[in-house]
Amino acid sequence: MGTTLKIASWNINSVRARTPIVERLLKEEAPDILCLQETKAHNDVFPASFFREHGYVHQQLNGQKMHHGVAIVSKVPLHEPGAHDWQDNGEARHVGARLDCGIRIENVYVPAGGDIPDRTVNVKFGQKLDFVERMTRWSEKLREPTLIVGDFNIAPLECDVWSHKALLDVVSHTPVEVDALTRLQQAHDWIDIGRTFVPAPERCFTWWSYRSPDWTKNDRGRRLDHMWASPALRDVLASHQVLEPCRAWTRPSDHVPLICEIQV
Repeated sequence: MGTTLKIASWNINSVRARTPIVERLLKEEAPDILCLQETKAHNDVFPASFFREHGYVHQQLNGQKMHHGVAIVSKVPLHEPGAHDWQDNGEARHVGARLDCGIRIENVYVPAGGDIPDRTVNVKFGQKLDFVERMTRWSEKLREPTLIVGDFNIAPLECDVWSHKALLDVVSHTPVEVDALTRLQQAHDWIDIGRTFVPAPERCFTWWSYRSPDWTKNDRGRRLDHMWASPALRDVLASHQVLEPCRAWTRPSDHVPLICEIQV
């Protein structure tokens, strides 16, 4: 009989500022592995001891002072760590490791891309597209079973946003970004775990802006966070959850956690 591995992914928007809600997640959901994005903490100030006290003794960090940053904390061993510089500028946006079962887990924080969806006038938008293109080239060569999780900062489907028409020209849902993410997905035949368990066009959001006076009332959400699996893992995917209630926790992130379970 196989073992179930529970993996969580969360753009926490400053791990040190939101340690109380991270602790709540760990106590209520008890994931075996937690992948964090936007930790905003260099490795030397990351709350490593806090996670060790909660049983997450295996840690792979790729931090950066004040900005970006990703981390994998785990109750199970992590091997062969790696960090791709998919933005080609030294920003801390990826960390990965291999699990005992042979599956690699890759944790990524795709750039937001600024406000103007035109790379000729917005350098950040061009960097975002180039980041996804480098991930695509990497995916084409991938030959090992892999889970890639994180904040992709792109909502690909029309039903992944509160209004397709209103957001067509808004960074995160523009056709050029959607096309780029589609090419990335096709490069490895990635399985979109979220939409496997919550089929389109069912509502599924993972992010709500802080700018909204009442995020629950207008529900202007987007599905920016994702979990993808190699085709070889299709038969071991057991479940997927979007923990939407976390958006209402004290001092919340604007993103909510995702959790998937796999049989290993």
